[in-house]
Amino acid sequence: MKKLMSICLFVLVAMTANAQKFALLDMEYILKNIPAYERANEQLNQVSKKWQAEVEALNTEAGTMYKNYQNELVFLSQEQKKVRQEEIMKKEKEASELKKKYFGPEGELFKKRTSLMSPIQEEVYNVVKEISELRGYSLVLDRASDSGIIFGSPKIDISNEVLQKLGYGIR
Repeated sequence: MKKLMSICLFVLVAMTANAQKFALLDMEYILKNIPAYERANEQLNQVSKKWQAEVEALNTEAGTMYKNYQNELVFLSQEQKKVRQEEIMKKEKEASELKKKYFGPEGELFKKRTSLMSPIQEEVYNVVKEISELRGYSLVLDRASDSGIIFGSPKIDISNEVLQKLGYGIR
């Protein structure tokens, strides 16, 4: 019996020694409570709308050119048809290239989002890292982006603590 108790005690101590601490945070909640993030989002929305209007204007212009071409098709010579088709294709290509320039994977919107959001995200990351090192957390999960979390105790949610360390009161 003593041997069994010793083994159980050893297993319990080993498990405790390897026990890892976890924490949760809600990145959406944190970012919504950072005014600089909200301003950056608004700025991105405004510039995105402006650029989208530019692209749409070119597409509308190409559409108008095509309608005019269709209406005048019977009156145009082969050479005129060819010239008009090339002009329409050129305008469509211009719209496509502008869209790619602004909204492509390495486009202006991506660069602007990176330049505006990276400093904020880095600051949040540094605070989370600081809290994790202070409290000995091995893992911090974002409940906002991980749909695999079904339940997380509010006791292990460090979102408000992150906001406080960033200097923002809880709303």
